[in-house]
Amino acid sequence: QVQLVESGGGLVQAGGSLRLSCAVSGNLFSVTSMGWYRQEPGNKRELLAAITDGGTTYYPDSAKGRFAISRDNTKTTVFLQMNTLKPEDTAVYYCAAEFRGGQPPSWGQGTQVTVSS
Repeated sequence: QVQLVESGGGLVQAGGSLRLSCAVSGNLFSVTSMGWYRQEPGNKRELLAAITDGGTTYYPDSAKGRFAISRDNTKTTVFLQMNTLKPEDTAVYYCAAEFRGGQPPSWGQGTQVTVSS
């Protein structure tokens, strides 16, 4: 079992930056990738960035350019650097762990990001 705890959210002015952190603990052996998602009220949760166990990163076209995923050398903390934030980036941001073998993903509790205009 893997536990995920996000932090670093808050209130920021448009144009500013935030760095979110996701602390990962538990049995990491089966983790194949980590990802950052966000969800606005009434909308689906959308993927922003992912990093595989091997270090390969992936960004959907909608997130390229302003978001960057990284992790520490121990693979126990995953970061999301967010730049040039816009009011429409206001959402709850979640990290998730994907596993091999068909196990369902694990999710953190989320951290609120609010961007003021």
